[in-house]
Amino acid sequence: MLLLFPSLTRCWLRLVPFLFLLCTLCVNYAQADSAHEDAARSFFADKRSAHTNNWAVLVCASRYWFNYRHMANALGMYRTVKRLGIPDSNIILMLPDDMACNARNSFPGSVYAASGRRLDLYGDNIEVDYRGYEVTVENFIRLLTGRMDNAVPRSKRLLTDARSNVFVYMTGHGGNEFLKFQDNEEISAFDIADAFEQMWQKKRYNELFFMIDTCQANTMYSKIYSPNILATGSSELDESSLSHENDNDIGVAVIDSYTHHVLQFMEGINKTSHASMQDFFNTYDYDKIRSHAGVRDDLFKRALSDTRVTNFFGGVAQVEILGPSPLDDVSDPTEQGSMSANRPAEAVLGDDSVAARAGSLSSPTHASGASPKDEYLGTENLWDDEGHEDEPAPARWGVLRAWTGVALLGALLGSVAVR
Repeated sequence: MLLLFPSLTRCWLRLVPFLFLLCTLCVNYAQADSAHEDAARSFFADKRSAHTNNWAVLVCASRYWFNYRHMANALGMYRTVKRLGIPDSNIILMLPDDMACNARNSFPGSVYAASGRRLDLYGDNIEVDYRGYEVTVENFIRLLTGRMDNAVPRSKRLLTDARSNVFVYMTGHGGNEFLKFQDNEEISAFDIADAFEQMWQKKRYNELFFMIDTCQANTMYSKIYSPNILATGSSELDESSLSHENDNDIGVAVIDSYTHHVLQFMEGINKTSHASMQDFFNTYDYDKIRSHAGVRDDLFKRALSDTRVTNFFGGVAQVEILGPSPLDDVSDPTEQGSMSANRPAEAVLGDDSVAARAGSLSSPTHASGASPKDEYLGTENLWDDEGHEDEPAPARWGVLRAWTGVALLGALLGSVAVR
């Protein structure tokens, strides 16, 4: 048929390059879209934590001067989580005795965790939420489960939700499946397991990390049965958890060996650190801790090598990218400031994570010179030198090939039109 109509043959021959370029264009766009989709999938992969806020519950269960080291343990953890970005509003600190103001303290108003006394853990910026005889088993379980009286202020509540990562640290005197509270009562491994289960049923945590420093500590997490819980302890069954060193001027041991080891590791961590929980657990050494520290991860769904230390010890959360803000259309800086002052925070950040993200952004310290932008984005800097979001290399080349195809197609159509 084409032989009978030579003009039609010439028309089809002219369309062959056009059809070839059109197919090339479609393939290039498909590759670019696929690259963008792969980048998005890798960002939101399951190996990343889905939490939007961090909380810490730090419990010293011992009173009396000779248990000075237990208060130093809790205060050392308090300093660490604050330094790594968890604000005071998201930390519940329970101290049954005030060693800083004890009449036997040779250094009034101070608590030290090393004989050199270079770092005062008490300082002038500490918020104790439960003190003295408020530190009880009942209050601890009510705190975890949220079964609080209406008169209890917000500062004494654990205001977590289904997207909260919670760090629970406990220290004191204990034994096989129990921990003593102020030499007056005990909490059992069953009590803790049931409290964690209530938290899970009530959607009060996304992931939970339980750490305990006491004699026979590993027995305290043996009864836990709720999902997404990672647990570690300082000593196994029938084994004591020993103190690290004494201070002759203070007259007592100033910190426990296990907690001292943990705090030493944490001093090398900052808000943007990529260190994993596996890296942390790999540092456990009997010669350093003088006890067999244990780990239980069978209830934890993520690989320890993919779980960063800052997922529990820091205030670094995932970032949700929202639509354009009304502030983008305002050119006057003064007008923009007035608009942002009158605008509720929920309109910018979302209802479920305002407090946690605000706390993370307002932290006064920037470890290792990290900028606030880096801290807000989390542990990976996705920005280039000019402050623009950097696209993956395959996506950029796909877009370049697509626009090159468009240019060639335009040139071909122009030549056909001229003829």
